[in-house]
Amino acid sequence: MFTRLHSTGIFGIDAYMVDVEADISNSFPSFEIVGLPDTAVKESRDRVRSALKNSGFSFPTTKITVNLAPADIKKAGSMYDLPSLLAILMASRQLNPTVNMEECAFIGELSLDGQLRHITGLLSMAIEAKTRGIKCFFVPEADAFEASVVDGIEIYPVSNVKQLVAHLQGEKTIRPAQKPDIKSSAAYCPDFFDVKGQTAAKKALEIAAAGGHNVLLIGPPGSGKSMLAKRLPSILPSMTFDESIETTKIHSVAGALSSDTPLIVTRPFRAPHHTVSAAGLSGGGIVPRPGEISLSHNGVLFLDEFPEFSRQAMEVLRAPIEDGKVTISRASGRLTYPCEFSLVAAMNPCPCGFFGHPKKKCICSPLAVKKYLGRISGPMLDRLDIHVEVPAVEYDELTGRSDGETSAEIKKRVERAREIQQNRYKGTKITCNARLDSANLQKYCVLTPDADRIMRTAFENLGLSARAYDRILKIARTVADLDGQEKIGATHIAQAIQFRSLDRKYWSEL
Repeated sequence: MFTRLHSTGIFGIDAYMVDVEADISNSFPSFEIVGLPDTAVKESRDRVRSALKNSGFSFPTTKITVNLAPADIKKAGSMYDLPSLLAILMASRQLNPTVNMEECAFIGELSLDGQLRHITGLLSMAIEAKTRGIKCFFVPEADAFEASVVDGIEIYPVSNVKQLVAHLQGEKTIRPAQKPDIKSSAAYCPDFFDVKGQTAAKKALEIAAAGGHNVLLIGPPGSGKSMLAKRLPSILPSMTFDESIETTKIHSVAGALSSDTPLIVTRPFRAPHHTVSAAGLSGGGIVPRPGEISLSHNGVLFLDEFPEFSRQAMEVLRAPIEDGKVTISRASGRLTYPCEFSLVAAMNPCPCGFFGHPKKKCICSPLAVKKYLGRISGPMLDRLDIHVEVPAVEYDELTGRSDGETSAEIKKRVERAREIQQNRYKGTKITCNARLDSANLQKYCVLTPDADRIMRTAFENLGLSARAYDRILKIARTVADLDGQEKIGATHIAQAIQFRSLDRKYWSEL
Protein backbone atom coordinates (compact mmCIF):
# COMPACT_ATOMS: atom_id res chain seq x y z
CA MET A 1 0.00 0.00 0.00
CA PHE A 2 1.17 3.54 -0.81
CA THR A 3 0.74 6.73 1.21
CA ARG A 4 2.12 10.27 1.19
CA LEU A 5 2.57 12.96 3.87
CA HIS A 6 3.87 16.52 3.81
CA SER A 7 7.02 17.65 5.58
CA THR A 8 9.65 20.36 5.19
CA GLY A 9 13.40 20.69 4.73
CA ILE A 10 16.04 23.39 5.15
CA PHE A 11 18.49 24.75 2.59
CA GLY A 12 20.47 27.65 4.01
CA ILE A 13 17.99 29.72 5.99
CA ASP A 14 15.10 28.98 3.65
CA ALA A 15 12.78 25.98 3.82
CA TYR A 16 11.19 23.88 1.11
CA MET A 17 8.37 21.34 1.10
CA VAL A 18 9.20 17.63 1.17
CA ASP A 19 6.77 14.83 0.32
CA VAL A 20 7.40 11.74 2.46
CA GLU A 21 6.13 8.75 0.51
CA ALA A 22 5.90 5.20 1.91
CA ASP A 23 5.24 2.02 0.01
CA ILE A 24 4.76 -1.44 1.57
CA SER A 25 4.88 -4.43 -0.75
CA ASN A 26 4.86 -8.20 -0.30
CA SER A 27 8.51 -9.02 -0.75
CA PHE A 28 11.65 -9.91 1.15
CA PRO A 29 11.72 -7.85 4.44
CA SER A 30 13.77 -4.65 4.07
CA PHE A 31 13.60 -0.99 4.94
CA GLU A 32 15.07 1.55 2.53
CA ILE A 33 15.04 5.34 2.58
CA VAL A 34 15.67 7.01 -0.79
CA GLY A 35 15.61 10.58 -2.06
CA LEU A 36 19.27 11.62 -1.62
CA PRO A 37 19.45 11.15 2.18
CA ASP A 38 22.57 11.82 4.24
CA THR A 39 23.86 9.53 7.00
CA ALA A 40 21.57 11.00 9.68
CA VAL A 41 18.53 10.39 7.47
CA LYS A 42 19.62 6.82 6.71
CA GLU A 43 20.01 6.13 10.43
CA SER A 44 16.35 7.08 10.74
CA ARG A 45 15.52 3.44 9.91
CA ASP A 46 16.70 2.24 13.31
CA ARG A 47 15.06 5.10 15.20
CA VAL A 48 11.72 4.60 13.42
CA ARG A 49 11.78 0.82 13.96
CA SER A 50 12.44 1.15 17.71
CA ALA A 51 10.01 4.05 18.16
CA LEU A 52 7.24 2.04 16.48
CA LYS A 53 7.72 -1.00 18.68
CA ASN A 54 8.12 0.98 21.92
CA SER A 55 4.98 3.00 21.15
CA GLY A 56 2.83 -0.12 20.96
CA PHE A 57 2.73 -0.60 17.17
CA SER A 58 4.06 -3.45 15.05
CA PHE A 59 6.81 -2.98 12.51
CA PRO A 60 5.78 -4.49 9.13
CA THR A 61 7.87 -7.55 8.26
CA THR A 62 7.87 -6.86 4.54
CA LYS A 63 9.54 -4.55 2.06
CA ILE A 64 9.25 -0.88 3.09
CA THR A 65 10.42 1.96 0.86
CA VAL A 66 10.33 5.56 2.07
CA ASN A 67 10.99 8.25 -0.53
CA LEU A 68 11.82 11.88 0.31
CA ALA A 69 10.82 14.01 -2.67
CA PRO A 70 12.15 16.02 -4.45
CA ALA A 71 14.99 13.55 -4.87
CA ASP A 72 17.44 16.03 -6.44
CA ILE A 73 17.96 17.96 -3.15
CA LYS A 74 20.13 16.38 -0.48
CA LYS A 75 18.19 15.70 2.71
CA ALA A 76 20.13 16.27 5.91
CA GLY A 77 19.38 15.79 9.59
CA SER A 78 17.00 13.69 11.64
CA MET A 79 13.86 15.80 11.11
CA TYR A 80 12.17 13.25 8.82
CA ASP A 81 11.81 10.59 11.53
CA LEU A 82 8.25 11.52 12.48
CA PRO A 83 6.71 11.81 8.99
CA SER A 84 8.46 8.57 7.96
CA LEU A 85 6.96 6.73 10.95
CA LEU A 86 3.47 8.12 10.29
CA ALA A 87 3.68 7.22 6.61
CA ILE A 88 4.56 3.62 7.52
CA LEU A 89 1.69 3.45 10.01
CA MET A 90 -0.76 4.67 7.37
CA ALA A 91 0.63 2.38 4.67
CA SER A 92 0.32 -0.61 7.03
CA ARG A 93 -3.20 0.51 8.04
CA GLN A 94 -2.31 0.89 11.71
CA LEU A 95 -3.29 4.56 11.50
CA ASN A 96 -6.65 5.68 10.12
CA PRO A 97 -6.68 9.49 10.45
CA THR A 98 -9.91 11.42 10.75
CA VAL A 99 -8.28 14.73 9.81
CA ASN A 100 -7.47 15.97 6.31
CA MET A 101 -3.80 14.94 5.98
CA GLU A 102 -3.36 17.11 2.87
CA GLU A 103 -3.65 20.17 5.11
CA CYS A 104 -1.11 18.82 7.61
CA ALA A 105 2.69 18.75 7.76
CA PHE A 106 4.90 16.82 10.19
CA ILE A 107 8.46 17.28 11.39
CA GLY A 108 10.53 15.92 14.25
CA GLU A 109 13.33 13.66 15.44
CA LEU A 110 12.37 10.52 17.34
CA SER A 111 13.99 8.96 20.36
CA LEU A 112 13.92 5.18 20.63
CA ASP A 113 10.90 5.26 22.97
CA GLY A 114 8.79 7.42 20.64
CA GLN A 115 9.45 10.81 22.27
CA LEU A 116 10.09 13.82 20.02
CA ARG A 117 13.33 15.77 20.27
CA HIS A 118 14.33 19.35 19.42
CA ILE A 119 15.26 20.25 15.85
CA THR A 120 16.69 23.43 14.29
CA GLY A 121 15.31 25.79 11.64
CA LEU A 122 11.67 25.41 12.60
CA LEU A 123 10.72 29.06 12.05
CA SER A 124 11.72 28.88 8.38
CA MET A 125 9.79 25.61 8.03
CA ALA A 126 6.64 27.06 9.56
CA ILE A 127 6.79 30.08 7.22
CA GLU A 128 7.20 27.82 4.17
CA ALA A 129 4.41 25.49 5.31
CA LYS A 130 2.04 28.41 5.70
CA THR A 131 3.01 29.74 2.25
CA ARG A 132 2.20 26.35 0.70
CA GLY A 133 -1.27 26.26 2.21
CA ILE A 134 -0.60 23.95 5.17
CA LYS A 135 -3.12 24.63 7.94
CA CYS A 136 -1.82 22.30 10.71
CA PHE A 137 1.88 21.87 11.49
CA PHE A 138 2.84 19.14 13.98
CA VAL A 139 6.21 19.83 15.61
CA PRO A 140 8.21 18.71 18.67
CA GLU A 141 6.82 20.19 21.86
CA ALA A 142 10.18 21.86 22.60
CA ASP A 143 9.97 23.84 19.33
CA ALA A 144 6.31 24.84 19.28
CA PHE A 145 7.05 28.17 21.00
CA GLU A 146 9.38 29.17 18.14
CA ALA A 147 7.03 28.11 15.33
CA SER A 148 3.98 29.74 16.92
CA VAL A 149 5.29 33.17 15.93
CA VAL A 150 3.95 32.56 12.41
CA ASP A 151 0.37 33.72 11.87
CA GLY A 152 -2.13 31.88 9.69
CA ILE A 153 -1.11 28.34 10.63
CA GLU A 154 -1.93 26.18 13.65
CA ILE A 155 1.12 24.82 15.45
CA TYR A 156 0.54 21.59 17.35
CA PRO A 157 3.12 20.64 20.03
CA VAL A 158 3.74 16.89 20.05
CA SER A 159 5.54 15.15 22.89
CA ASN A 160 5.39 11.53 21.65
CA VAL A 161 4.07 9.24 18.91
CA LYS A 162 1.13 7.85 20.97
CA GLN A 163 -0.18 11.35 21.64
CA LEU A 164 -0.04 12.30 17.94
CA VAL A 165 -1.72 9.11 16.74
CA ALA A 166 -4.53 9.60 19.27
CA HIS A 167 -5.06 13.13 17.93
CA LEU A 168 -5.05 12.08 14.27
CA GLN A 169 -7.61 9.36 14.98
CA GLY A 170 -9.85 11.76 16.88
CA GLU A 171 -9.40 10.03 20.24
CA LYS A 172 -7.71 12.83 22.19
CA THR A 173 -7.17 16.31 20.79
CA ILE A 174 -3.87 18.20 21.06
CA ARG A 175 -4.41 21.88 21.73
CA PRO A 176 -2.62 24.30 19.36
CA ALA A 177 0.24 26.35 20.79
CA GLN A 178 -0.61 29.83 22.00
CA LYS A 179 0.88 32.88 20.27
CA PRO A 180 3.79 34.22 22.34
CA ASP A 181 4.05 37.70 23.83
CA ILE A 182 6.87 39.06 21.66
CA LYS A 183 7.49 42.24 23.65
CA SER A 184 8.24 40.33 26.83
CA SER A 185 11.14 38.52 25.14
CA ALA A 186 13.23 41.68 24.63
CA ALA A 187 16.65 41.37 26.24
CA TYR A 188 18.29 43.92 28.52
CA CYS A 189 20.90 46.13 26.87
CA PRO A 190 23.50 48.28 28.74
CA ASP A 191 22.93 52.05 28.65
CA PHE A 192 25.26 54.80 27.42
CA PHE A 193 24.42 56.82 30.52
CA ASP A 194 26.80 54.59 32.48
CA VAL A 195 29.80 55.64 30.35
CA LYS A 196 31.99 58.28 32.02
CA GLY A 197 33.81 60.67 29.68
CA GLN A 198 34.71 59.44 26.16
CA THR A 199 32.66 62.16 24.44
CA ALA A 200 34.36 61.69 21.06
CA ALA A 201 33.91 57.92 21.11
CA LYS A 202 30.22 58.21 22.03
CA LYS A 203 29.70 60.68 19.18
CA ALA A 204 31.48 58.32 16.79
CA LEU A 205 29.21 55.43 17.80
CA GLU A 206 26.15 57.64 17.38
CA ILE A 207 27.25 58.40 13.80
CA ALA A 208 27.94 54.71 13.25
CA ALA A 209 24.47 53.77 14.47
CA ALA A 210 22.78 56.48 12.39
CA GLY A 211 24.47 55.46 9.15
CA GLY A 212 25.25 51.77 9.66
CA HIS A 213 29.02 52.41 9.59
CA ASN A 214 31.90 50.26 10.83
CA VAL A 215 34.11 51.53 13.66
CA LEU A 216 37.69 51.03 14.84
CA LEU A 217 38.27 51.85 18.53
CA ILE A 218 41.92 52.19 19.51
CA GLY A 219 43.20 52.98 22.98
CA PRO A 220 45.05 51.64 26.04
CA PRO A 221 43.73 48.78 28.21
CA GLY A 222 40.87 49.73 30.52
CA SER A 223 39.83 52.85 28.60
CA GLY A 224 36.32 51.50 27.96
CA LYS A 225 36.45 50.16 24.39
CA SER A 226 34.50 46.99 25.19
CA MET A 227 32.04 48.88 27.37
CA LEU A 228 31.29 51.30 24.54
CA ALA A 229 30.88 48.55 21.97
CA LYS A 230 28.43 46.60 24.15
CA ARG A 231 26.20 49.67 24.33
CA LEU A 232 25.98 50.23 20.58
CA PRO A 233 22.89 47.95 20.15
CA SER A 234 21.02 50.14 22.64
CA ILE A 235 21.07 53.13 20.23
CA LEU A 236 20.47 51.24 16.99
CA PRO A 237 16.99 51.68 15.47
CA SER A 238 14.34 49.26 16.70
CA MET A 239 14.06 46.13 14.59
CA THR A 240 11.23 45.87 12.11
CA PHE A 241 9.17 42.67 12.07
CA ASP A 242 10.81 41.56 8.82
CA GLU A 243 14.28 42.09 10.32
CA SER A 244 13.26 40.11 13.41
CA ILE A 245 12.00 37.22 11.29
CA GLU A 246 15.14 37.12 9.13
CA THR A 247 17.46 37.34 12.15
CA THR A 248 15.53 34.65 14.04
CA LYS A 249 15.66 32.33 11.01
CA ILE A 250 19.46 32.54 10.95
CA HIS A 251 19.77 31.84 14.68
CA SER A 252 17.24 29.02 14.44
CA VAL A 253 19.09 27.28 11.59
CA ALA A 254 22.37 27.66 13.49
CA GLY A 255 20.84 26.16 16.64
CA ALA A 256 21.62 29.36 18.52
CA LEU A 257 18.05 30.33 19.38
CA SER A 258 17.14 30.19 23.05
CA SER A 259 14.17 27.98 23.93
CA ASP A 260 12.44 30.91 25.65
CA THR A 261 12.98 33.34 22.74
CA PRO A 262 10.46 32.72 19.94
CA LEU A 263 11.48 35.86 18.05
CA ILE A 264 14.61 38.01 18.31
CA VAL A 265 13.43 41.59 18.81
CA THR A 266 16.69 43.16 20.01
CA ARG A 267 19.70 43.71 17.78
CA PRO A 268 22.19 40.82 18.02
CA PHE A 269 25.57 41.46 19.61
CA ARG A 270 28.21 38.86 18.76
CA ALA A 271 31.69 38.98 20.25
CA PRO A 272 33.74 35.95 19.12
CA HIS A 273 37.14 35.33 20.75
CA HIS A 274 40.21 36.20 18.73
CA THR A 275 41.03 32.49 18.41
CA VAL A 276 37.98 31.95 16.18
CA SER A 277 38.76 30.38 12.81
CA ALA A 278 37.88 31.82 9.42
CA ALA A 279 35.18 29.16 9.08
CA GLY A 280 33.83 30.12 12.50
CA LEU A 281 33.36 33.68 11.27
CA SER A 282 32.05 33.02 7.76
CA GLY A 283 30.24 29.73 8.45
CA GLY A 284 30.87 26.24 7.17
CA GLY A 285 30.72 22.54 7.89
CA ILE A 286 29.70 19.52 5.82
CA VAL A 287 26.18 20.93 5.97
CA PRO A 288 27.06 24.66 5.96
CA ARG A 289 25.81 26.52 9.01
CA PRO A 290 25.86 30.30 9.57
CA GLY A 291 28.99 31.76 11.14
CA GLU A 292 29.43 34.71 13.49
CA ILE A 293 29.09 37.31 10.73
CA SER A 294 25.66 35.93 9.79
CA LEU A 295 24.59 35.55 13.41
CA SER A 296 25.29 39.28 13.81
CA HIS A 297 23.03 40.13 10.84
CA ASN A 298 21.01 43.29 11.59
CA GLY A 299 23.16 43.81 14.69
CA VAL A 300 26.73 44.29 15.86
CA LEU A 301 29.84 42.16 15.36
CA PHE A 302 32.42 43.10 17.99
CA LEU A 303 36.01 41.97 17.45
CA ASP A 304 38.05 42.76 20.55
CA GLU A 305 41.87 42.60 20.37
CA PHE A 306 41.51 42.95 16.61
CA PRO A 307 45.20 42.45 15.66
CA GLU A 308 45.19 39.12 17.53
CA PHE A 309 42.77 37.60 15.03
CA SER A 310 44.43 35.48 12.38
CA ARG A 311 45.09 37.13 9.02
CA GLN A 312 42.81 34.59 7.34
CA ALA A 313 39.98 35.38 9.76
CA MET A 314 40.36 39.13 9.23
CA GLU A 315 40.52 38.90 5.46
CA VAL A 316 37.40 36.72 5.28
CA LEU A 317 35.50 39.79 6.49
CA ARG A 318 36.42 41.95 3.52
CA ALA A 319 33.85 40.77 0.95
CA PRO A 320 30.92 40.39 3.42
CA ILE A 321 31.49 43.95 4.69
CA GLU A 322 31.09 45.24 1.14
CA ASP A 323 28.37 42.89 -0.10
CA GLY A 324 26.25 42.29 3.01
CA LYS A 325 26.22 38.54 2.31
CA VAL A 326 28.54 35.55 2.54
CA THR A 327 28.57 32.59 0.17
CA ILE A 328 29.70 29.12 1.26
CA SER A 329 30.39 26.51 -1.41
CA ARG A 330 30.37 22.81 -0.59
CA ALA A 331 29.86 19.59 -2.56
CA SER A 332 26.28 19.48 -1.24
CA GLY A 333 25.49 22.92 -2.66
CA ARG A 334 26.19 26.62 -2.58
CA LEU A 335 24.56 28.63 0.20
CA THR A 336 24.33 32.37 0.67
CA TYR A 337 23.65 33.83 4.11
CA PRO A 338 22.86 37.52 4.75
CA CYS A 339 25.29 39.43 6.97
CA GLU A 340 24.51 43.15 7.09
CA PHE A 341 26.11 44.10 10.39
CA SER A 342 27.91 46.98 12.04
CA LEU A 343 31.50 45.94 12.68
CA VAL A 344 33.15 47.33 15.80
CA ALA A 345 36.84 46.47 16.06
CA ALA A 346 38.79 47.34 19.21
CA MET A 347 42.53 47.23 19.72
CA ASN A 348 45.45 48.47 21.75
CA PRO A 349 48.00 50.65 19.94
CA CYS A 350 50.80 48.16 20.70
CA PRO A 351 51.34 44.78 22.43
CA CYS A 352 51.70 46.34 25.89
CA GLY A 353 48.91 48.80 25.16
CA PHE A 354 50.59 52.07 26.11
CA PHE A 355 52.15 53.32 22.88
CA GLY A 356 51.51 57.08 22.75
CA HIS A 357 50.14 57.14 26.34
CA PRO A 358 50.79 60.54 27.99
CA LYS A 359 51.59 59.09 31.44
CA LYS A 360 52.62 55.44 31.05
CA LYS A 361 55.75 54.37 29.22
CA CYS A 362 55.48 51.89 26.38
CA ILE A 363 57.88 48.96 26.80
CA CYS A 364 57.54 47.72 23.22
CA SER A 365 60.32 48.14 20.67
CA PRO A 366 59.55 50.14 17.50
CA LEU A 367 59.76 46.88 15.54
CA ALA A 368 57.20 45.21 17.85
CA VAL A 369 54.80 48.16 17.47
CA LYS A 370 55.22 48.14 13.70
CA LYS A 371 54.66 44.39 13.52
CA TYR A 372 51.60 44.59 15.77
CA LEU A 373 49.91 47.38 13.78
CA GLY A 374 50.93 45.72 10.53
CA ARG A 375 48.67 42.76 11.27
CA ILE A 376 45.80 44.90 10.01
CA SER A 377 46.06 45.21 6.25
CA GLY A 378 45.45 48.44 4.37
CA PRO A 379 42.33 47.15 2.59
CA MET A 380 40.88 46.02 5.92
CA LEU A 381 41.67 49.36 7.51
CA ASP A 382 39.99 51.15 4.60
CA ARG A 383 36.78 49.20 5.22
CA LEU A 384 36.54 50.51 8.78
CA ASP A 385 34.68 53.76 8.15
CA ILE A 386 35.27 55.51 11.46
CA HIS A 387 38.58 55.49 13.35
CA VAL A 388 38.33 56.88 16.87
CA GLU A 389 40.83 57.07 19.70
CA VAL A 390 39.61 56.05 23.15
CA PRO A 391 41.99 57.63 25.69
CA ALA A 392 42.33 56.62 29.33
CA VAL A 393 39.64 58.19 31.53
CA GLU A 394 40.83 60.86 33.95
CA TYR A 395 40.15 60.52 37.69
CA ASP A 396 37.76 63.48 37.82
CA GLU A 397 35.68 62.06 34.98
CA LEU A 398 35.60 58.63 36.58
CA THR A 399 34.54 59.80 40.04
CA GLY A 400 32.32 62.67 38.97
CA ARG A 401 28.60 62.50 38.48
CA SER A 402 27.62 61.36 35.02
CA ASP A 403 26.00 64.12 32.96
CA GLY A 404 25.86 62.11 29.74
CA GLU A 405 22.80 61.23 27.71
CA THR A 406 20.86 58.02 28.04
CA SER A 407 20.70 55.53 25.19
CA ALA A 408 17.04 56.41 24.70
CA GLU A 409 17.90 60.06 24.03
CA ILE A 410 20.64 59.17 21.54
CA LYS A 411 18.41 56.58 19.89
CA LYS A 412 15.79 59.23 19.08
CA ARG A 413 18.34 61.18 17.03
CA VAL A 414 19.54 57.99 15.36
CA GLU A 415 16.00 56.99 14.36
CA ARG A 416 15.31 60.48 12.96
CA ALA A 417 18.45 60.20 10.83
CA ARG A 418 17.45 56.71 9.67
CA GLU A 419 13.98 57.98 8.77
CA ILE A 420 15.57 60.66 6.59
CA GLN A 421 17.63 57.96 4.85
CA GLN A 422 14.61 55.72 4.31
CA ASN A 423 12.73 58.56 2.64
CA ARG A 424 15.77 59.50 0.54
CA TYR A 425 16.44 55.97 -0.68
CA LYS A 426 12.82 54.95 -1.09
CA GLY A 427 12.40 52.70 -4.11
CA THR A 428 16.05 51.61 -4.10
CA LYS A 429 17.88 48.70 -2.44
CA ILE A 430 19.91 51.09 -0.29
CA THR A 431 19.04 50.68 3.39
CA CYS A 432 21.38 53.23 5.00
CA ASN A 433 24.24 55.57 4.15
CA ALA A 434 26.88 52.90 4.67
CA ARG A 435 25.27 50.89 1.85
CA LEU A 436 25.58 53.68 -0.70
CA ASP A 437 27.35 52.48 -3.83
CA SER A 438 29.78 54.54 -5.90
CA ALA A 439 27.19 55.14 -8.61
CA ASN A 440 24.92 57.02 -6.20
CA LEU A 441 27.52 58.91 -4.15
CA GLN A 442 27.48 62.03 -6.30
CA LYS A 443 23.68 61.99 -6.45
CA TYR A 444 23.05 61.77 -2.70
CA CYS A 445 26.24 63.31 -1.23
CA VAL A 446 26.08 66.88 -2.55
CA LEU A 447 28.80 69.10 -1.06
CA THR A 448 28.61 72.83 -0.54
CA PRO A 449 31.50 74.79 -2.12
CA ASP A 450 33.26 75.15 1.26
CA ALA A 451 32.89 71.44 1.96
CA ASP A 452 34.26 70.60 -1.48
CA ARG A 453 37.37 72.72 -0.86
CA ILE A 454 38.03 70.98 2.46
CA MET A 455 37.55 67.58 0.85
CA ARG A 456 39.95 68.41 -1.98
CA THR A 457 42.62 69.65 0.43
CA ALA A 458 42.32 66.54 2.61
CA PHE A 459 42.46 64.20 -0.38
CA GLU A 460 45.60 65.78 -1.78
CA ASN A 461 47.46 66.32 1.51
CA LEU A 462 46.58 63.06 3.25
CA GLY A 463 47.00 60.82 0.21
CA LEU A 464 43.56 59.23 0.63
CA SER A 465 42.56 56.21 -1.42
CA ALA A 466 39.44 56.14 -3.55
CA ARG A 467 37.76 53.89 -0.96
CA ALA A 468 38.69 56.28 1.86
CA TYR A 469 37.21 59.16 -0.18
CA ASP A 470 33.94 57.25 -0.54
CA ARG A 471 33.88 56.41 3.17
CA ILE A 472 34.40 60.03 4.17
CA LEU A 473 31.52 61.12 1.96
CA LYS A 474 29.24 58.50 3.51
CA ILE A 475 30.20 59.53 7.05
CA ALA A 476 29.66 63.20 6.18
CA ARG A 477 26.25 62.29 4.74
CA THR A 478 25.32 60.70 8.07
CA VAL A 479 26.61 63.68 10.08
CA ALA A 480 24.49 65.97 7.91
CA ASP A 481 21.45 63.74 8.44
CA LEU A 482 21.92 63.94 12.21
CA ASP A 483 22.07 67.70 11.77
CA GLY A 484 18.93 67.66 9.62
CA GLN A 485 20.70 69.16 6.60
CA GLU A 486 20.15 68.07 3.01
CA LYS A 487 23.52 69.29 1.72
CA ILE A 488 26.84 68.34 3.28
CA GLY A 489 28.45 71.43 4.79
CA ALA A 490 32.01 72.28 5.81
CA THR A 491 31.52 71.21 9.45
CA HIS A 492 30.07 67.88 8.35
CA ILE A 493 32.96 67.04 6.04
CA ALA A 494 35.52 68.23 8.60
CA GLN A 495 34.06 65.96 11.26
CA ALA A 496 34.07 63.04 8.84
CA ILE A 497 37.74 63.64 7.97
CA GLN A 498 38.58 63.82 11.67
CA PHE A 499 37.22 60.30 12.12
CA ARG A 500 39.52 59.04 9.35
CA SER A 501 42.78 60.53 10.62
CA LEU A 502 44.04 57.90 13.10
CA ASP A 503 45.53 55.77 10.35
CA ARG A 504 47.89 58.70 9.70
CA LYS A 505 48.93 58.73 13.36
CA TYR A 506 49.53 55.02 13.88
CA TRP A 507 50.02 53.51 10.41
CA SER A 508 51.74 56.36 8.53
CA GLU A 509 55.24 54.88 8.79
CA LEU A 510 54.40 51.20 8.18
